Amino acid sequence: MQDQLKVHGVVLKAMPVGEYDKVLTILTKEKGKISAFSRNARRMNNKLMAVSNPFCTGEFALYPGRNAYTVTGADVQYFFEELRDDMEAMAYGTYFLEIADYYTRENNDEMEMMNLLFFTLRALVKKRISYPLIRAIYECKALVVNGEFPGIPSHMEVCPATALAVERIVTTEPKALYSFDLSKEALEELQEVAQKDLQEILHHTFKSLQFLESLL
Repeated sequence: MQDQLKVHGVVLKAMPVGEYDKVLTILTKEKGKISAFSRNARRMNNKLMAVSNPFCTGEFALYPGRNAYTVTGADVQYFFEELRDDMEAMAYGTYFLEIADYYTRENNDEMEMMNLLFFTLRALVKKRISYPLIRAIYECKALVVNGEFPGIPSHMEVCPATALAVERIVTTEPKALYSFDLSKEALEELQEVAQKDLQEILHHTFKSLQFLESLL
């Protein structure tokens, strides 16, 4: 019989299964992205009910099964409940989770992507810079983390502030990434850089992005 293990992670997705269970997709420090059953998580007053939702970040106790893990307990440090009170922030956050889900794999070292996601969600909650700027930074940095960021498209001319912002995104650690602001002109240019690069590299339609853009 395998021993229980503990991992540090953030819940990317929570899908209902059967009458009372959920299947969680968790991005972890130790195991990369994993799937885990959360038994009876949809029963009122069950100990796993509050911790089996997207955005929950903390330590999860798991029992390894043949094809998936089973959550036996959790110590969640961040629920990011503030996002649930702001539909726009929730939409941005859900989009960020979907990008992380798209990029990450099981048994990969996903520590940098996990850190990026965590500090991006913190930036949404703190609201020190605008949501569109947070989005553009995250989109570019996700490409950087995964070794796919092509930089400013060769046909684009950008102002010095935009060029400096791109350099900061490439070189700055996630913890300090959301510490600058941009003028309207520079933000629009950075958004264009992020969108063109994502379209060129990923060729993927994110369902959560369609919902987000319907709110804007």
